[in-house]
Parts: sequence; C-alpha cells; structure tokens
Amino acid sequence: MSNQFQSLKLKLINVGYNKLDHNWNFDNVISPFTRLYLITKGDAYVYHNKRKFHLRPNNMYLIPSYTYSSYKCHLKHEQYYISFFEELGSGLSIYNFMNFKYEVKASELDKVCFERLVALNSNRHLINYDPEHYDNYPVLLSFEKKNTELSASNYLETHGIIKLLMSKFIDTNTLSGKLNNANLDRVLYYISENLHENLTLTILADYCNMSKDHFSRSFKKYYGLRPTKYIQNRRLERFLLLLITTNYSVREIAHKIGFENYTYFLRYFKERIGKTPAEFRKERMIV
Repeated sequence: MSNQFQSLKLKLINVGYNKLDHNWNFDNVISPFTRLYLITKGDAYVYHNKRKFHLRPNNMYLIPSYTYSSYKCHLKHEQYYISFFEELGSGLSIYNFMNFKYEVKASELDKVCFERLVALNSNRHLINYDPEHYDNYPVLLSFEKKNTELSASNYLETHGIIKLLMSKFIDTNTLSGKLNNANLDRVLYYISENLHENLTLTILADYCNMSKDHFSRSFKKYYGLRPTKYIQNRRLERFLLLLITTNYSVREIAHKIGFENYTYFLRYFKERIGKTPAEFRKERMIV
C-alpha cells in the first residue's frame, strides 16, 4: 500500500434513506463531493462518465466528486445515500491514484453499514433532495459543525464505515499500475500545492528528473491525460469548490488558482460547465 492512502481524510455531509418518485429528475449535476447509494426498491437511472446506470435493488453505486451526472426516476425507488468530501494530503483526491468501479453488488454487511451510518448520524438526512437545495454555500459550510458535534467514538465509527464502503468499489484489476509510480505521484502533490504558479512542462519534468517527452508520455500512461489537461482539470475543480464555499469574487478565485488570463478563463468555464461562474454560484447560494 502506498503511503499517501494513510493520509485519506473523509468529511461526512449527508446520510439517510429516501423514498423517491418522478420528481427525482435532475440534469447536469456537478458537485465537489462523492455520492454513494444503496438501492433497496424500485427503478431509476443515473448517467455519468458516458454511461447509463440502471439503479437496481441490492446494488451499490458510486459517483465520484466533480463528475457530471443526471438522475431519472420514472415511477418510484428507495435508496440509502451518503455524500462526503474525500482528500489525500494537499487537496488531492483518491481518484487521482486509484481506479474505481461505479456499480457493485451489495452484501448483507454493506446494508448493515448503511443502516448503522444513519443511526449514528440521525440529524444528517436531506430535507429536500433537489441538488440546488443541498449543494450550495450555506449547507456545505454547516456540515463541518455537525461533524464536530459527533462524539469521538461516533466520529471514528462513521469514518471507518465510509472507508469500508469505498473499498468495495476499488478496481483491483487496474490497481497495481497506479501504485507503482512513486516519482509521478510526487508531482501530483507538487501540482496541487502550486496551482497558483506557472506550472510549465519543463518545471514538472525537472521536478521528476525526466526529460519533457518522457515525463509527458509517462504521465499520460499512468493518469490517462496530458499534464496540461490534468492541471486545467485540477484548477477547475479547485475553482468550483472555492466558488460555492467562499465569498471571494470570481476574479479573485481565478487568480488564486493560476488562471491569469481572466477573459480566457471565463470562456473556458462556460465551455466546460455550460454557464458562467456567476450563474453557477447564484444557483447554489440558496438559503
């Protein structure tokens, strides 16, 4: 096991059980946190990562943070749900280092785990399951206070259960390749800590003691995209998080995460998200 996984931090946002109907119908949802579902009854669909997932009873489903997703329920379905922040060290995500499956069969132990989480955190359920009502500035700020109100034993048990459930989704068939790149893993931390700097290919290659071509090819092999694209994605993710959890202006946030060309950034954001930063923030400032 790589040392970075020992630094995994989890912060619970919501957990509960919902009976849903045709009103569970939302498009183009993107959130800075992970979602886990265990389906118990009914019929529904989730769309993400260019796939359509039929939500079947006795199965569990994972939707990683910063993933575009859509939700459809034609009649009725029932589910346990968990939403939580996850972080490895300096703002990195576990999804940077491991591949995950998005659908797995639920065991009896998994069901007990969901039930136990609900019992431990009885005041953390969603009042309104529309993302615009729970994925917003006031709500995402309030979750931390509820975490501090947990007793030490409940806090440890809660986070142990979430880690146990997440482990069920790890894709062991592709795990070995992602765990044997200590040199490249180091550069992910470097990027995360220096997003506000001018991160050129030369700087990153020198940091890894590689030529630019070798570094670029190796990075693409292990992480699935070129370094410049990865940096763009990380900056956008950091921007989205700061946009809905702070009062900084759009221009201030763009500067803090290294988007120096503000006009280009606004155009880039609109192309990626489908709306302006101001529109995105306004939708999530519901009290």
